[in-house]
Amino acid sequence: MHVIRSPGVPARARTHGRTRARTRTRVRTALLAVSALLAAAGCGTAGPAGSAAAGSPARGLTLWALSDQTILARAVAAWNQDHPRQKITLRLYANDDYKQKLRIAFGAGRAPDLFFNWGGGALDDYVGAGKVAALPPAAVGAGRFMPAVMRSAAFRGKVYGVPCNGLAPVVLYYNKKVMAAAGLRPPATYAELLADVRVLKARGVVPLSLAANDRWPTLMYMEYLLDRVGGSSVFTRIAAGDASAWKDPAVTEADRDLQTLARAGAFGGNASGMTYDQGVATALLYTGKAAMEVMGTWEYANIAAAAPSFVSGGGLGWTTFPTVAGGRGEPGDLVGGPANYLSLNAASTHKAAALAFLKDYVMNGTQQDAYLAAGSVPPVTGLEPKLAAVATPDRAWLRFVYALVRKAPGFQLSWDQDLPSRRADPVLTGVDRSLLGQIRPEEFGAAMSEVP
Repeated sequence: MHVIRSPGVPARARTHGRTRARTRTRVRTALLAVSALLAAAGCGTAGPAGSAAAGSPARGLTLWALSDQTILARAVAAWNQDHPRQKITLRLYANDDYKQKLRIAFGAGRAPDLFFNWGGGALDDYVGAGKVAALPPAAVGAGRFMPAVMRSAAFRGKVYGVPCNGLAPVVLYYNKKVMAAAGLRPPATYAELLADVRVLKARGVVPLSLAANDRWPTLMYMEYLLDRVGGSSVFTRIAAGDASAWKDPAVTEADRDLQTLARAGAFGGNASGMTYDQGVATALLYTGKAAMEVMGTWEYANIAAAAPSFVSGGGLGWTTFPTVAGGRGEPGDLVGGPANYLSLNAASTHKAAALAFLKDYVMNGTQQDAYLAAGSVPPVTGLEPKLAAVATPDRAWLRFVYALVRKAPGFQLSWDQDLPSRRADPVLTGVDRSLLGQIRPEEFGAAMSEVP
């Protein structure tokens, strides 16, 4: 079952080039509208007229992004309407091709002025190579964004990206009816989660729906378990290049907790046969065949599109990932995708116009409204009045996500996006082997420490 991404949901491409999700949209015509939006140069002004390059020659910037970023396309159309003498040429690419095309373009000196990215290690690689310009915070309005979101595009005290779509932390979804029938509440601790798994398995229900064939859904468990057990500092050391941090006892304990869940039957008997894009793992939750699912916030739009009565009728519940007794992690820490970003090519000859676009047309009030309408929370502060105006049932969900990120002590970008590409795939393979019980918990960290 192939699904269409909502225009308000962040792109979930992995560092190894695969798609995390193509979310169903409640506005089915959004993708078809992109070409019309661009051809018509927009249907209204989303930013102040004449804010940059008035009177300059009829040439402008280039911007590369993914083909599903329809709200971003509207921002470009609005800029072009307001700046006919310095238009932005928007080029949209399929997810699987994009990162490779970007690498080739930078290598050939033909990269765009502005480019869409995931922050983290991949962006820092370009920064380290001198390919990305630092963004003066005031010039791009960096203060309007949540600090936890900005960290994934800030390196060594400088800002290198502006968030350009909604928040995407990973949360625990649950089917209220299934949990209530089993006499269970959503688990707040790992011990409660493990106990719930045993009860649900005995009732013939898949405790935790997991599309393990893709590997990255399993990684979500390892990311949270390590943070809960050892705190954020362990992976911070790993991401900084300290290979010895993989041998921290917290890594072994987190891997052991993952394997304990698997041995207890948490993921059913067919997890390794399911891929996320098929939609089967999602369907297990809303059809009542599974009780819970750990997934990013884009899953809400998937479920709302596939089973609207399930959502509107109050059947879907959500909460944070459980804590681990005795762990050093902050209960409010998050993992996932803070957002996607737009960054500026250091070689661009249109920096002033690019900065004006980032400040005045990206994540302005019009865009914020569009993301909220799509069921996605824009990564800005002071959003409470807009949230209050959202119609139910989305309002409770959006408030939950907003409060979750706004109060988060830390927001860890998914490991396979935060780590350099050469290390991301071995991590995914190691986590998959752990799930299958093919390696002992202590062998996972030891193997990762040897990856160059």
